[in-house]
Amino acid sequence: MALSLAFHIIFSCIGMVMPFFMAIAHYRWIRTKRDVYKNITKAWSKGVAIFFATGAVSGTVLSFELGLLWPKFMQHAGPIFGMPFSLEGVAFFVEAIALGFFLYGWDRFNKWFHWFTGLVVGLSGLASGILVVSANAWMNTPAGFDYVNGQYLNIDPIKAMFNRAWFSQSLHMSLAAFAATGFAVAGLHAFMILKKKNVTFHAESFKIAVLFGVVAAILQPFSGDISARFVAKTQPAKLAAMEAHFHTEKNSPLLIGGVPDVKNKKVNYGVEIPGMLSFMIYDDVNKEVKGLDEIPVQDQPPVAILHYAFQIMVGLGVCMFLLSVLYIIALIRKRSWLGTAWLLKLFVAAVPAGFIAIEAGWTVTEVGRQPWIINGYLRTADAVTPMPGIAYTFYLFTAVYISLSIVVIFLLHRQIKMVPALYDIPAKPVTA
Repeated sequence: MALSLAFHIIFSCIGMVMPFFMAIAHYRWIRTKRDVYKNITKAWSKGVAIFFATGAVSGTVLSFELGLLWPKFMQHAGPIFGMPFSLEGVAFFVEAIALGFFLYGWDRFNKWFHWFTGLVVGLSGLASGILVVSANAWMNTPAGFDYVNGQYLNIDPIKAMFNRAWFSQSLHMSLAAFAATGFAVAGLHAFMILKKKNVTFHAESFKIAVLFGVVAAILQPFSGDISARFVAKTQPAKLAAMEAHFHTEKNSPLLIGGVPDVKNKKVNYGVEIPGMLSFMIYDDVNKEVKGLDEIPVQDQPPVAILHYAFQIMVGLGVCMFLLSVLYIIALIRKRSWLGTAWLLKLFVAAVPAGFIAIEAGWTVTEVGRQPWIINGYLRTADAVTPMPGIAYTFYLFTAVYISLSIVVIFLLHRQIKMVPALYDIPAKPVTA
């Protein structure tokens, strides 16, 4: 399941965000009549189609895995949080229909209706992602039922869907998707600009993608702050493990880096900022922050994995934030920096940053909830299938996902190579 999610989250994030890039390029073509924007729209629409297909395949696998790998979980949780999954299916069908209209609607529909179908692809994809995250948020903050003698009674699917964590997790995940995809797409076009291939095409593409990435990366720390404060209140064990915070204390320091020594309840080689953790959570440096010493050992998540994943997520987020601020400065005050090789190289280097941060963040979300699959109600060990032979299906699905990724990379590489032939053809000279 973890392997499947690791692949699917990349496919789905790109498929969710790219339609908005496509819609902006399409809008600019309608307004300016510059063929370069029409060419960008058509090129990006092929990428959207590729990731829609791969996202559909990997998402379908996940839906089967929920039932096959987690029978006890679905027995209890299915009736409670089934609504967001059902609505996600509706959003998926709307997305599929709108994408079909868009891909085959060139020169057939009214130009504004055609543009609107592309926008619907993005909106329905975003709704789909938020609904799935809402279901995951329910696992962290269960709601919408009464738990009586081991039974889940008085089910309210609306309360379950709009649980306490749905907003903070959906906001954080959506911004992460826009930042990661924006930086990745901008970096790829920056690479082609540095190679001096179809510079106008790639420069205009870069401007659209980088705008989304920069705005999302600047907003992400504020979203992270909201999420961290919420986790401190609802999942203190997760926060303590994220920070490798072994001892409950006032004036709790913020830890940067470090190697957790779980056996001796300490952190080696880390940098501590006194009082900062208390301040960031409670706006008061003297407030007490709960440590792992107040959490029963059997209820503690794996500290090392969680701490390293959290540090990677935050570290890459800070790097993307700083690069975004640098680009804003270039845009407003230092126009001479725009298009320079050193700035473009920074964006090329940042291509994988957002997706590595997403993988690390998802690890924080899932590993941080352990040993619970439904926080406080059902343990992961009690929900997993007891059937033997799971290892063989793991090998099979690993091969499927690796093959799928190779196919996606091949198709995207071919799309980039075909830009001169399909999407950026020089205008023919006018003969007398």
